[in-house]
Amino acid sequence: MQCTLGLDQFARFQHEGLKRTSTHPGLSNMASIGGPEVLIIIVVFFVLFGARRLPELANALGRSKGEFQKGLHEATSLPKEAQTIADLEAGGMTPDVVLVERAKALGLDPSGMNPDDLARKVEALEQAEE
Repeated sequence: MQCTLGLDQFARFQHEGLKRTSTHPGLSNMASIGGPEVLIIIVVFFVLFGARRLPELANALGRSKGEFQKGLHEATSLPKEAQTIADLEAGGMTPDVVLVERAKALGLDPSGMNPDDLARKVEALEQAEE
């Protein structure tokens, strides 16, 4: 059995399909938040966290945002040429990694040690060897 649709029937079929899949006109306004919705959200926060806790939460949120922006700035800013040259000369290792390598070369186990204490011990061992 062969199904044939005329051009006008096909256009009507497409139009009916589009009408069924289109969104409701009221649904497009659901994403916008107005004044009453914001007021309800604030009241819910007051009920959940209390009036004393909200300034602390806002302060913590502000500090987190500042730390994020600081980290983002550090990650996206171009490094200084002198620092880049020093990093390349160190083989891409940080000063702490270089210190750990020096300690291992001297036979010292650096695990669990404070970097300042480790630096003092490495300096003392290197001076004793000289």
